[in-house]
Amino acid sequence: MEKEKVTFDEIFKQNGRRIHYHIHKLNIRDPHSEFYAQVLVAMWNAYEKYQPDKGPMATCFNYTIRNRMIDLMRKQNKQQENTASYMQEQKTKIDDGNHYRNGGETYLVMKVAESESALYNVEFWQEVRGQLTDNQWKWVRCFVIEDLPVKEIAEQEGCFCGRCEELGGRK
Repeated sequence: MEKEKVTFDEIFKQNGRRIHYHIHKLNIRDPHSEFYAQVLVAMWNAYEKYQPDKGPMATCFNYTIRNRMIDLMRKQNKQQENTASYMQEQKTKIDDGNHYRNGGETYLVMKVAESESALYNVEFWQEVRGQLTDNQWKWVRCFVIEDLPVKEIAEQEGCFCGRCEELGGRK
């Protein structure tokens, strides 16, 4: 067959089913015919560049169709990976760190670097102290600031109720 004697319409009529065959063989879902359209363009390019001395046109079309579909699948998979990675990154930014709830609102717990600087921030602890009872302040000072185990705090405060000893076993 010479390229001048056969039009692309005739070639398409003869080889149009090849595209569907490869879509089915590669298990591609193509509800919007995106793959079909891209492969049709690739088939047109293969028709334009076809050289009869290089081999049969059918082989050229099979090679072109299959490889274009594989390239499109790789591109689509890469885009999905990038989207998933971006979504995970954004979710991490939003959900970064630990949170606690108080009165129906969620507050971000300070990160280590922030909490270390807060340990030495006198104004911060004065503000905290102002919002706590004396006993609550004792526990915050001993447990958070001084990092004492619960059992030791209970002994220091003279609490031998058993409940504090249970808590002390956890630290």
